[in-house]
Amino acid sequence: MRGVRMFRSIQIKLILMVLLLILIAVQLIGVYFISTMKNSLITSFTNNLNTQANLLTTYLSRPNLSSDNKDESAQPGTDANLSALVDNFSAISRAEIQVLDAGGKVLATSNPSQQSYIGRKNTSLLVSRALQGVRDNEEEIIDEDNTRNKVIAKPVISNGKTVGAIYIVASMKELYQTMEGINRIFVSATLIALGLTAILGVLLAGTITSPIKTLTRQATAVAEGRFNERVPVFGKDEIGQLSVAFNDMTDRLSDALSINEEEKEKLSSILANMSDGVLATDELGRVIITNRRAREMLGFAELKDGMTLSEALDIEKEPIAETLQGKESSLLLNRDLEEQEEELFFRVTLTPIRRRDKGVAGAIAVLQDVTEMEKLEQSRREFVANVSHELRTPLTTIKSYAEALDDGALDEPPLADRFVGVIRSETERMIRLVTDLLHLSRFDSHRNQLRRQKTDLTEMLEEVVDRFSFQLRQKAITVSVKVDNKQKTAWLDRDGIDQVLDNLVSNAIKYTLDGGSIDISAKPNEARQLAIAIKDTGIGIPKKDLNRIFERFYRVDKARSRNMGGTGLGLSIAREIVRAHGGSITLESEANVGTVVTVLLPIMSEGSETA
Repeated sequence: MRGVRMFRSIQIKLILMVLLLILIAVQLIGVYFISTMKNSLITSFTNNLNTQANLLTTYLSRPNLSSDNKDESAQPGTDANLSALVDNFSAISRAEIQVLDAGGKVLATSNPSQQSYIGRKNTSLLVSRALQGVRDNEEEIIDEDNTRNKVIAKPVISNGKTVGAIYIVASMKELYQTMEGINRIFVSATLIALGLTAILGVLLAGTITSPIKTLTRQATAVAEGRFNERVPVFGKDEIGQLSVAFNDMTDRLSDALSINEEEKEKLSSILANMSDGVLATDELGRVIITNRRAREMLGFAELKDGMTLSEALDIEKEPIAETLQGKESSLLLNRDLEEQEEELFFRVTLTPIRRRDKGVAGAIAVLQDVTEMEKLEQSRREFVANVSHELRTPLTTIKSYAEALDDGALDEPPLADRFVGVIRSETERMIRLVTDLLHLSRFDSHRNQLRRQKTDLTEMLEEVVDRFSFQLRQKAITVSVKVDNKQKTAWLDRDGIDQVLDNLVSNAIKYTLDGGSIDISAKPNEARQLAIAIKDTGIGIPKKDLNRIFERFYRVDKARSRNMGGTGLGLSIAREIVRAHGGSITLESEANVGTVVTVLLPIMSEGSETA
């Protein structure tokens, strides 16, 4: 496997490709060269033999082989001149030469070991053809020693008559040895060339693969998020241009990822700090993204993996399925969470997530907390109902007594006076109610402007006690006023604070039994606020009513409060006046023990709006 992986390297592939190309080219050149060289050597060798054969036949065409000039009993083989001629030519060509007469008998031979052949007939086909006058007679034969020989037979023609032939056998051993030497030289040269080519191929391939390896390492670094590294540029060739383009791509990718990370951080920050809850799902309706507000509203510390949106919202699956089909919808849900003292209301807006060319890829649920809105709406409905009820009762009474007067009660003065007194009382009650409503309306619309003035706190509190002296004497209630010497005066709206104190003292008197006590004090606290406290020993307020005591028209004991002439708006007006001063009002009470109402006002100097 390691060898297989090695051949996957582009450097090895380049080297092998170059070596194969060189090998193929050298082989083609070698085959052509050796073939040409072989043909050339054989042709030259053959031509040389033919030249010598032609020269020998020229010498022999003289009357040497003519039977007219010799005695028929003469022995041609004993002709010293003929043997000398054959030996001379054999020495030149280093070939075996036989001289044959017209009958094909051997007259002379250059091979000493074949002297016994003299006088015998040469039965070679080439000799037969030569004696028939054919000039081009040659062939290659392999002898018993496995040596290749060239054989040529030429006719000897004298006076236009074939008088004999020559038979030449030349060894081609040296020629083929030369060819083998050339082959060895060629093979050696080829191996040397391939070796040098391999070395150069490694060097040249390295110039190509080294930048590619560098690019590969840089690509891996980019994939791992390391954008600070750069690919070195060694030239302006294609690889150099690729390196420049890769570096530019790395910079662009780094910038794009940075922007993407910034946008992601912004989105995460927005989601985390949104006042609305957000849940996102995939195409199957499974929740994949939530923000902290959504988990708080739904009462989850963390959502379980694979939880669907319908399970998270605890609703039916149909609205979610419709949203995943591309339909928007809105739902109003309420939750009664264990850690919450009151019921929560929130509106859920379901919107599909659409991707280009992919349809709906999920859904987004936006949860808006509308608890306050629902409470305000409920308060508005209760307010309208309370106003209607408060006005209907006196109006009904006035109408009844007016009708009674019209029916004849005017003729009875004592009865008429009592009826007119009731009508007057109910009318005054309606006037108080309308006046209180106008006060609240001005505070709600921020049209009630404060007229601050320097006020002596002791004088203000004592005047409040004086205004209620008659009621205090009637119920034998003792009152104490105490003002801290560190804060004897304050800048405030005297009329507004008088109204607040009148309301609080009036309530204390109403709900304190005969012989009780009321303590009124004013002193600065650690937060640089003026604390005015009214403490009574009355019947107190149940704990269940403490949170709603400042609501408009709210009464702890509705029948008793109405009989005492209250409108149910006094504490609401007091709270609005204190808020307009930038302060707050708190109430602590325990049934059958008493109540403490504390008004906290900022301590301000003349001409300033802050402490």
